[in-house]
Amino acid sequence: MQPQENTKKPLEQFGQDFTALAREGKLDPVIGRDEEIRRCMQVLSRRSKNNPVLIGEPGVGKTAIVEGLAQRIVKGDVPQSLKNKRVVGLEISSLLAGAGYRGQFEERLQSVLKEIEEAAGEIILFIDEIHTLVGAGKA
Repeated sequence: MQPQENTKKPLEQFGQDFTALAREGKLDPVIGRDEEIRRCMQVLSRRSKNNPVLIGEPGVGKTAIVEGLAQRIVKGDVPQSLKNKRVVGLEISSLLAGAGYRGQFEERLQSVLKEIEEAAGEIILFIDEIHTLVGAGKA
């Protein structure tokens, strides 16, 4: 019996579209994070060195900042350079889950990166738990 081929795009399969969730009203309001969201938008709007890294202990609200950014994009309350962008969270655990053979994790990651590249700058990628990527493909 042949395994079923997944027809979902890699980001649909291994990620979560925060802008779609915001558009559908499925995200909770973000309270008290205006300064962090504003700073994140400022970094994302730069011509270079435009990759913010949110650092903090689990549960302090890093994902909430990203959700707040997605909500602002949907409302149009962002700089022109961020209008109509998609904020997509990559779930490392989904990339790793079921990676049965050596190199399958890398193949999955490459397919995600290819989709992002083809989007020509329209996707803002959020990698939660990015520290787990170091050495993840060595299993």
